[in-house]
Amino acid sequence: MSSQQDSKGVVLTGFYQNNEVLPVLIDCKDEEEHTSLSSRRTGQYNIHSRAKNAAGKPPYSSSSQDSLDELSMDDYWTELQHIQTSRGNDQEVPEEVLMKVPDEGELEEEWLKEAGLSDLIGDQAGDLQESIVLLSTLTRTQAAAVQKRVDTVTQTLRKKNRHHQVPDVRDIFGLPSAQSGKISSANRTLPAGTSENGKQDVKSDGQTIIACGNDKSNLDTALSETDINLEISFSEQAAGLKEQSKSSEPHGNEDDSLLPNFKMPQDKTGTTKIGDLASQDMKKVHTLALIELTALYDAFGIDFKSHKAVKIKIKESGLFGVPLTILLEQDQKKVPGTKVPLILQKLISHIEEEGLDTEGLLRIPGSATRVKSLCQELEAKFYERTFAWDGVKQHDAASLLKFFIRELPQPLLTVEYLNAFITVQKLPTRKHQLQALNLLVLFLPEPSRDTLKTLLEFLQRVIDSKEKNKMTLNNIAVIMAPNLFRFKGFRSKGGEQQEFAMAAGTANIMRWLIKYQNLLWLIPKFLMNQVRKQNTENQKKMSKDRAMKKLLKKMAYDREKHERPYRSTTKTDALQGVIRVQAPQFSKVSMAIQLKEDLKASDVLASFLSQIRTVAIKREDICLYEIGGNIGARCLNDETYMKDLYQLNPNAEWVIKSRSR
Repeated sequence: MSSQQDSKGVVLTGFYQNNEVLPVLIDCKDEEEHTSLSSRRTGQYNIHSRAKNAAGKPPYSSSSQDSLDELSMDDYWTELQHIQTSRGNDQEVPEEVLMKVPDEGELEEEWLKEAGLSDLIGDQAGDLQESIVLLSTLTRTQAAAVQKRVDTVTQTLRKKNRHHQVPDVRDIFGLPSAQSGKISSANRTLPAGTSENGKQDVKSDGQTIIACGNDKSNLDTALSETDINLEISFSEQAAGLKEQSKSSEPHGNEDDSLLPNFKMPQDKTGTTKIGDLASQDMKKVHTLALIELTALYDAFGIDFKSHKAVKIKIKESGLFGVPLTILLEQDQKKVPGTKVPLILQKLISHIEEEGLDTEGLLRIPGSATRVKSLCQELEAKFYERTFAWDGVKQHDAASLLKFFIRELPQPLLTVEYLNAFITVQKLPTRKHQLQALNLLVLFLPEPSRDTLKTLLEFLQRVIDSKEKNKMTLNNIAVIMAPNLFRFKGFRSKGGEQQEFAMAAGTANIMRWLIKYQNLLWLIPKFLMNQVRKQNTENQKKMSKDRAMKKLLKKMAYDREKHERPYRSTTKTDALQGVIRVQAPQFSKVSMAIQLKEDLKASDVLASFLSQIRTVAIKREDICLYEIGGNIGARCLNDETYMKDLYQLNPNAEWVIKSRSR
């Protein structure tokens, strides 16, 4: 059955920043038949004249052949021309669904809603318990970002004569003396060089450093390596260093090897990656990352706005042009637990099976006729497992991979925040840009984030073979940028100079996403500290409710009664510097572990594996988890020092179990 027959029209709600709208998507079978008529009707960018008019391109200062100069940007225009040509000569005119321009203050209301602070305004004002907990953990700059949005909404409501009481964030912070002092302390600006746990940052040469970034060149460390602080709020750092930042404007045309290798101090309580935390804690990270990014943009006077709501028609089934959520629902029926589309996984594995040494991989397009035929055949046979992969040429598979990415109804970086990714280039330094990208990745939807991670890891493996395939970081970036940023419904109404700026800017962002992907998937320690504070404050508020205290007491009694053999740590153990590690999946006996200064999570796992003989367990399949106390659940990094973490969360339980995949 063809994709045309399988597809049904449904409405997808996204956000768009103005009254422009996205056209209905074209099915895979019509991929080569989308005409220039469509471009004229929708204002879609036509690259033909620009691709041929090299003289019209703006000059680039770098003379390096590997930099984003005029020569390397030719690959961008060639790729964009290929994309438009592949959309062909379709006679069907995309249907548009009009949407009004957002009212003043509407975007701020949406922002407060996503930040979990909608009860600060409107009819829900007054029920502020959860908001008070969140606000009590914010830094000064984060609180100012919230205040700015509340003020905007308040002024808008007054203009509309909507008479209801709108609370002021400053009033919420004005709590009784003891609590007020605590919140004030939590929101103070930390002095430079001081972490949120009150300790001075170590600046000695003996400090252990973890490198982030995939560049393996041995350049002069004084020139190529930059320390990055994950313990202090990025927006607080920006506020303190704003004047200094103005003198260090980044340039977008560096050679691959000249991009700095950012480094960070090693955290003895363990680094935390996306996927290591329980879902309830990740929701808090999402909220805090949104507030922090907004505060960072505010520090430099940059507007942060999600896109205005718009409706587009989407397919409900198939492989290409299907929303990630629907595609994953289909895939999970075949392979439970799937987090990345099976078709993308298979395309990547097929390309790699053919070898990554092929010159021009991803740059040289496959045959348009074969790609169209393969697309239709995959739609009909992929899930039936009757598709013959042996006959698929490598360049055709690479073209299908790019086609899959750009044909998503919503861009992989989401309609809501695509503009925020593009706006990153307006930040004054490379460090600030990297910090913003880190925060943006943190609040991407899980399907988009997991798929993006798989794509970036594959692109890095292609770059690792650059000596043979001639595809450097810059080459890959300029090829993939139009596929990632110029999704099917993208239109530009800017002039030629704006188009060139868009091209160079998105290519640079693509470079940073690839090169710094190891750092972008880390959760900064200051956000983790705020999550722990929220959990602690929530527990305090719960304990004040007598009925809740009674329930908790009963739950604690039942737990002690039924799980006594697996208790984490007794008072006697704690006094003796001992923790008890459970492994209920594998053993009924808990291990007593003596806390030493140099004891790491990897040592605990090694001790456990040495004692388990009856069950075959692979080291990479298990993880030591920190559960309870001031965290929901967290998979520990091997380099976590257990004594330091115990001091941070003495009420936690320590459990060895299978990793969450």
